[in-house]
Amino acid sequence: MLPVTPTATSAPRAGDVLELTVGEAVHGGWCVSRQDDTGQAVFVRHALPGERVRATVTQTTARFARADATEILQASADRVVPPCRFARPGGCGGCDWQHASVLAQRRLKAAVIRQQLRRIAGLDREVVVAAIAGDDGGLRWRTVVSFAVDQDGTAGLRRHRSHEVVAIDRCLIAHELVTAADVTGLRWPGATSVEVAVTPQTGERGVLITGRDVRPSSLPAISADSVQIATRPGVRTPVRGRSFVTRRAVGRDWRVSHGGFWQVHPGAADTLAHAVLAELDPRPGAAALDLYCGAGLFAGVLAEAVGPGGHVLAVEQDPAAVRDARHNLRDWPWARVHRGDVAHVLRRTGEGGASIGVLDPPRTGVAGPVIDVLCDRNGSLRRLAYVSCDPATLARDLRLLLAGGWELAGLLGYDAFPMTHHVECLATLVRS
Repeated sequence: MLPVTPTATSAPRAGDVLELTVGEAVHGGWCVSRQDDTGQAVFVRHALPGERVRATVTQTTARFARADATEILQASADRVVPPCRFARPGGCGGCDWQHASVLAQRRLKAAVIRQQLRRIAGLDREVVVAAIAGDDGGLRWRTVVSFAVDQDGTAGLRRHRSHEVVAIDRCLIAHELVTAADVTGLRWPGATSVEVAVTPQTGERGVLITGRDVRPSSLPAISADSVQIATRPGVRTPVRGRSFVTRRAVGRDWRVSHGGFWQVHPGAADTLAHAVLAELDPRPGAAALDLYCGAGLFAGVLAEAVGPGGHVLAVEQDPAAVRDARHNLRDWPWARVHRGDVAHVLRRTGEGGASIGVLDPPRTGVAGPVIDVLCDRNGSLRRLAYVSCDPATLARDLRLLLAGGWELAGLLGYDAFPMTHHVECLATLVRS
């Protein structure tokens, strides 16, 4: 197809092919370009900053267009051949940056973090995204993979911004224990997804199969230590083994229910736990908060540090995660887990005299009412560690926290999701 260049008064349409010079990387795995004639923003996937490309428009809105770079006319020095044949336009949407070297990916992520801080929070802050031990050049690291299943029972991964399932033979960022389960080589009648979670240190493998019409008798013979079926939210049917996977971090075992949250990079839990301890510097006898505590990783390391003379208040809303956290924290009775909305619990219990705290919210960030509580100038908190997997919501929350009397004392980035646009951040705040 020959390039189509819209006139100065027209906007691109889906299917148009544009010749573009690509600008900076932006949040979400895109690079932004502006058309020479109209100035309209075009967000381009499969491109790198500085490249000249031909890009096929995939979607348009009144304000911008989205496109895939289908031909590279002038390549960046950071460009490499994607190791996975499905990491291409029209292929799997899971990996955003396989066409960039691993070092370049970290620079791009650092640039996006700086950009979001500048644009949303008004902060001009340098940040470096560091590697985490436990992956093989950006591959074979993901210890939890949720495979989508199409109507004929074929398991694969979804296209970018689509519900369409791409049939694959293997995922190259999946840990080898995930690959060995051979989910994509089996049929899954009645299922909508199959999640595989593995523990590299022990070889344990757990599987959660979701779908209203899944029958245990119709399941294929899968190699797993535990298998559960989820027919609707909150309803699980055990098929084999336990309802959880045992994770290993900071020298201990942690129970995590099937479908529950745990860092998917094999080295991330250790790295982040040690980083949080270093930033908060908990002393024996201190009081600490762990908000959005999940399975209790940060509450556990804080409880061990403050000892029986201190106490830890952990808060989590998900019932399964609360059960896991209470089990995981049983060796530290001075660590208490409260179930409920974080803001509601804080209003009921107060900060408990805590001087240090951890925030590890979902990708949507910290809820506004929680920000309000944290910014109460009569509160006892003096130092916060905010663990975030989304630079945009982190920047939004930092803007509110800074306006509420906190100061940003440090910002660290970690490449916990190689080959994708996702990045983990640890922001340290102190009360001004």
